[in-house]
Amino acid sequence: MINKFLESNNIILEPLEEKHITQEYCSWLNDTEIVQFNSHGVFPNTLKLTKEYVEHSQSKSQITLAIIDIKTNLHIGNLSIYKIDFINSNADISILIGNRDFWGKGYGYEAFILAIKHCFNTLNLHRVTAGTTADNIAMQKIIKKLNMSKEATLREAVQRDNKYIDIYLYSILKREFIEQ
Repeated sequence: MINKFLESNNIILEPLEEKHITQEYCSWLNDTEIVQFNSHGVFPNTLKLTKEYVEHSQSKSQITLAIIDIKTNLHIGNLSIYKIDFINSNADISILIGNRDFWGKGYGYEAFILAIKHCFNTLNLHRVTAGTTADNIAMQKIIKKLNMSKEATLREAVQRDNKYIDIYLYSILKREFIEQ
């Protein structure tokens, strides 16, 4: 049974919960190609650790959502709206498309649009941010398509494969998003 939170033409975003904890989901977090651009791949993952993460994935400052493909009803990834700051009216968004069959088909962009609309229209935030490493071309394409502004480069902030990689930080303001 799907617990719809946000919906578009191709996906449903529903709260990440225990029913999403499967061996397949757990395996995404151990697949070096899937997690190469985020912090999930730093330590080995287990079903127990995944369960602990899911149990703590919702709070007043974080909404973590499972991305469900409408046609197949498959859990294909997760999206988090986190560091929600109602005082300063901003939040950060991150995404992971774990099912490789859905890579490069616009699902990440569609999920980001839903999340940004929720941030601005429902949470009444003023600013949304996202970050990515310099070598994450897929995420940079999403950010460019969203017309997010590059705010900063954190020089050599991540070490991967004995190389230091920059992190790019982006943002979009509510008025900029509405004007689009």
